[in-house]
Amino acid sequence: MSKKLLIDARQDDETRVVLLNNNKLEDFDYETSHRKPIKGNIYLARVTRVEPSLQAAFVEYGGNRQGFLAFSEIHPDYYRIPVEDREKLLAEQSGRGDDDSEPVSEPAPDTMAAVASGEETVSGDAAETGDETPEAEAADAADGETGPDNGDENGEANGESDDTAADSSGGDDADEEVQAQRRRSVNFSRHYKIQEVIARRQIMLIQVVKEERGNKGAALTTYLSLAGRYCVLMPNTHHGGGVSRKISNPVDRKKLKSIVGSLDIPDGMAVIVRTAGSKRTKAEITRDFTYLMRQWDDIRTLTMESIAPALIHEEGNLIKRAVRDYYASDVEEIVVEGSDAYKMARSHMKNLMPSHVKKVKVHEESGQTLLQKYQVEEMLASMHEPQVTLKSGGYLVINQTEALVAIDVNSGRATRERNIEETALKTNMEAAEEIAHQLRLRDLSGLIVIDFIDMESNRNQNAVERKVKEAVKSDRARIQIGSISQFGLLEMSRQRLRSSLAETVTRICPHCEGSGRVHSIEAAALFALRAIETEAPKARGDSLTVQMHSTIAFYILNNKRSILSEIEERFSMHIIITSNDLLVAPQVRFGDVPVIPDNSESRNDNSRSRKRRSRNRPEPEAETTTEADSSSEDETTPSTPS
Repeated sequence: MSKKLLIDARQDDETRVVLLNNNKLEDFDYETSHRKPIKGNIYLARVTRVEPSLQAAFVEYGGNRQGFLAFSEIHPDYYRIPVEDREKLLAEQSGRGDDDSEPVSEPAPDTMAAVASGEETVSGDAAETGDETPEAEAADAADGETGPDNGDENGEANGESDDTAADSSGGDDADEEVQAQRRRSVNFSRHYKIQEVIARRQIMLIQVVKEERGNKGAALTTYLSLAGRYCVLMPNTHHGGGVSRKISNPVDRKKLKSIVGSLDIPDGMAVIVRTAGSKRTKAEITRDFTYLMRQWDDIRTLTMESIAPALIHEEGNLIKRAVRDYYASDVEEIVVEGSDAYKMARSHMKNLMPSHVKKVKVHEESGQTLLQKYQVEEMLASMHEPQVTLKSGGYLVINQTEALVAIDVNSGRATRERNIEETALKTNMEAAEEIAHQLRLRDLSGLIVIDFIDMESNRNQNAVERKVKEAVKSDRARIQIGSISQFGLLEMSRQRLRSSLAETVTRICPHCEGSGRVHSIEAAALFALRAIETEAPKARGDSLTVQMHSTIAFYILNNKRSILSEIEERFSMHIIITSNDLLVAPQVRFGDVPVIPDNSESRNDNSRSRKRRSRNRPEPEAETTTEADSSSEDETTPSTPS
């Protein structure tokens, strides 16, 4: 197989990363300067509110919204308890062993004691409620912790095994091992309540584990982790560490445990060797560990010099993450477009894997951009289309909604098989592979429901289920997969690693408010006539001027003139219709007073949030228009806006 990693950074405000496998788009990542991901960033933060009902705290860290910090994610170093009690808790934590990883450090004094002691003292109840976060936001934030984005973690957390209805697949081992270490930790929240040990205005060093989304703030933790190429450093974890459970070869595990044991790991820290380090030498793993320790020293130094809220450590831009996460030994070369990006990629590769620096190459100007040269632009454009065509002639239809992602499998022109059952099986098997591919490319996450073509044979259904599980094994996100139901539906949950492609590069349509549909011309015209009937009795004088979109004005003057004349006669006034294409149909404007339709008239506008946005949408300024004489008997069209 021929793999190439392409990095397009010729635009200052946009970076695109493409992984090609035999000229096929295998993975894609995207970042803009105005919307950088914050997951993995470390901040010096201040507690603004302790919420006993949620057993959580809201934290100001410098983001657009306050972050949500669950009590279970607060390290005992930050508890306001006697030193003896804290040491007892840490000793209890360190005493817990695990079969899959060997302890690599002994319990020791707090590595975060300096930060923990940097809290601001306040009087009164620690659970004092301020005005920083409304109750609705608190409920949303709490709900976000148990939503479908986190559903893939719930299985193991609740003790489910592999023989349950949902099977787990894929997963980035760095994140997965850190989560596993947290689950194996003592649940300190059973000893205390958050209002007893955490105070408002307390200073903490936190890390973002889940991006902000909609009206929900970021999810935070005080259990820090720094991911390198071969290792994960957990600077304030007092137990655990060792070797990733994904490394199953006994010889490799024994060798790596020996290497980890030889590392000079400070007290109170732990290290996990990632899957990428399974075949690496002691020198390579030691170099990666040393690199992470330098990062941690820089974080500690900057923390002591900063005032909350402040950004302490940035996970790294897309170029650095691409070199760290996407590059592997089977990648032939990394081609970078953009001189600054090339220098950065080369420098980062030199820090991680000096012997591989020669694989980083700069794109030579040849009249074509990097992605044009490899014919990638067309592939990227197709990622925005809801329909994906399969080789057999079938196709997928992918729809993202607020609650879930729906994927419909259709046979289309795939009719070459002997019977319907064989056609369904072949199309479903092909769709299973393509769905796994599209989930990675589009970063679709949360609850995903796939409507496969109906199959009568249980054997065929089982084959499709196995195909789905096999196809998602290479996914870096953790995935839980159910079974095909009697309705032909397969449910799965995919971990949210970052914002989806649609969330990153698109916005809600101002015309349809995200529903995907708008009023027909006929319906909009009828609404306009009803609005005129409502406004006519209130009008002063013998004329009423109405502004509307030109297409609606055309339709009314050419097809509803009799109704318009009847209204004029009934109210003894002259109605003047002018066009204003800044108005979104079926909006109409009487002078300076806008009239916006009630979304209940549209069967598709069933979202309360859409109703609020529609009512609160600022009206565009009216354009200068020419009156259309509605009293003329000939068909008349309104003049276009000047």
